[in-house]
Amino acid sequence: MNKTNIENEYTELMRKLLKAPQKNDRTGTGTRSLFGYTLTHDMSEGFPLLTNKRVYCNQAIHELLWIAQGRTDMQYLWDNNVNYWNADYKRSGRTDETLGPVYGKQWRDFSGVDQLFNVLHDIKHNPTSRRIILSAWAPHEMSDMVLPPCHYGFQLYINDGKIDLMWQQRSADVFLGLPYDIAMYGLLLEMIAKGNNLKPNRIIAQLGDCHLYNNHIDQCQEYLFRCTDVIKMPTLELNNGMYLNDDNEVVIPSFDDITISNYNPKKAIPAPLSVGK
Repeated sequence: MNKTNIENEYTELMRKLLKAPQKNDRTGTGTRSLFGYTLTHDMSEGFPLLTNKRVYCNQAIHELLWIAQGRTDMQYLWDNNVNYWNADYKRSGRTDETLGPVYGKQWRDFSGVDQLFNVLHDIKHNPTSRRIILSAWAPHEMSDMVLPPCHYGFQLYINDGKIDLMWQQRSADVFLGLPYDIAMYGLLLEMIAKGNNLKPNRIIAQLGDCHLYNNHIDQCQEYLFRCTDVIKMPTLELNNGMYLNDDNEVVIPSFDDITISNYNPKKAIPAPLSVGK
């Protein structure tokens, strides 16, 4: 059985987007768009950081830790050089230096429910469950968010000592945002596997509106031009995982617990961030 590599999957998606129909969007930039697409990566192929352009993985790590801790503040992001939320914050008109009840609030306090605790509790006590699911889609709080969640839920599947993670995403900015989402959910799977003595198996992305902004066309073509060479994917080392301890507390690794080694990508391909009104 051939293993599925995210680099090949991502490249094929971009090729299809270059041929996709035009669609207007809220930013006014316009896109080439496809609806309903699945990407898969076998974790034994390496940690899912794209290699044909540099992905600044520290930003994906910090964003995941920020979410898992239940935070919604801008200060943590600013302190750790995660700046891609700045434009949405400014556009929203908020002045409280928070993003509203976004991912962290929903993961850790969805109408009073700590969903991350429930996920880890089921992994520990009921690993065959078909209900190991977390959702960030909270219609009753959407109007207070600077942006509704793009990746809005995930499900875990455990069998024969292996664990898979499948996430759902309503909107995927394929050139800029999606590489970070892939890395983030790859890291989440590795953390949970490490903390619960499981082997990380696959990540699966279920994508709704996959789009390539019209002002990213040249960058996409540059990326595809580079895809003739095969670069080995990096490896991830964790000193600690994500789990429930004996006091039923959620344990989350720190940034210093996480090391990504042997990441030797080609240089970054800058592209403008499109933000609507």
